[in-house]
Amino acid sequence: MKLVNIDYVPGYEIKEALGIVKGQIVQSKNIGRDFMAGMKTIVGGEIAGYTEMIATARQMATKRMVDEAESLGADAVINIRYGSSSVMNGAAEIIAYGTAVKLKKQD
Repeated sequence: MKLVNIDYVPGYEIKEALGIVKGQIVQSKNIGRDFMAGMKTIVGGEIAGYTEMIATARQMATKRMVDEAESLGADAVINIRYGSSSVMNGAAEIIAYGTAVKLKKQD
C-alpha cells in the first residue's frame, strides 16, 4: 500500500478513486505520565511520554485507515492528512484520512 500526502503517486496514473478512508483513535493519558508531565513543566523540555503516546496513536490511526483502504481494494491512499482534538479532559482523538485509489503504472 502506497501512502502519500500529495494528490498523485509518482510513476502511476489514478485509475479509479474509491473514496475517502479514515482511521481514528481516542487515546487517554495515564496517571503516571500525568505526574511526570507535571514535574517536567516545572523545568521545561519535551514530555517524552506524551510524544511516544501520540506517535503510537498516530500509527494506530494510520493502520486503521490502511485497513479500510485495503477492504476497498485500493493500491494507495493519497492526500493523507492527520488531525487531533481534545475530546474530554485527559483524552485526545487522532484521525488519519485520505483518498483511497486504484493505480495504473504509467507507460
